[in-house]
Amino acid sequence: MSSIATKENLVYQKPALRTEKPYHYCPGCGHGVVHNTILEVIEEMGLQEKAIGIAPVGCSVLAYDYMDIDVQQAAHGRAPALATAISRLQPDKAVFTYQGDGDLAAIGTAETIHACNRGENIVIFFVNNGIYGMTGGQMAPTTLPGMPSSTSPYGRDVVTMGGPMKITEMVAQLDGVYMCTRQAVHTPAHVRKLKKAVRQAFENQQAHKGLSFIEIVSNCNSGWKMPALSANKWLEENMFPVYPLGDIKVDGELVKK
Repeated sequence: MSSIATKENLVYQKPALRTEKPYHYCPGCGHGVVHNTILEVIEEMGLQEKAIGIAPVGCSVLAYDYMDIDVQQAAHGRAPALATAISRLQPDKAVFTYQGDGDLAAIGTAETIHACNRGENIVIFFVNNGIYGMTGGQMAPTTLPGMPSSTSPYGRDVVTMGGPMKITEMVAQLDGVYMCTRQAVHTPAHVRKLKKAVRQAFENQQAHKGLSFIEIVSNCNSGWKMPALSANKWLEENMFPVYPLGDIKVDGELVKK
């Protein structure tokens, strides 16, 4: 049987805007899939010369090594502030941030909320795996009740530590947020839904409609101490009930449940 991938049987290929440098992410991590999805949309929309990504500190700190577009690194949590400056100085650009939950929902909470409240014309990608993945598996604002981490080895105690922060629902209440959705990438069907959301977000940004916020609930099999397949199952059984997938705000209006 021939192993040659013809146009007829080619199911997936590396995005043209993806560099040749291998990903540093752990096997089974969702970051690489999210990167590729964003790059596919940028390529298909012809935004390569307009796109400017902002990558702060965390697992995605090396995003600039993988994306053949302009990427600027920001200090930990400050990506929305830097994106604000770039977008205001160059309003014709397609500016987006790429942030993890420890970055966006912890040290960068203020920058996130105020950028959303101002309705900056940017796209925010928020990868939520419920833990600090790069720095040792510490508890994050998004860590689930009872979920163990290196700083909560007996599980998150909501009495002393509070409950998981649903920051996507929080920012959806702000008038400056035009679009708000929560997606996933652990199955092909979910990747297709994310890609549709990414395209819509960039279309909103190009039309200067305000801020689009996309949360991606992903796994961290290294931080969760699980094999990749087990982590995906745990994701469905534990993360999704707390962080349900779907649109939260569309065209500036909250979605009625």
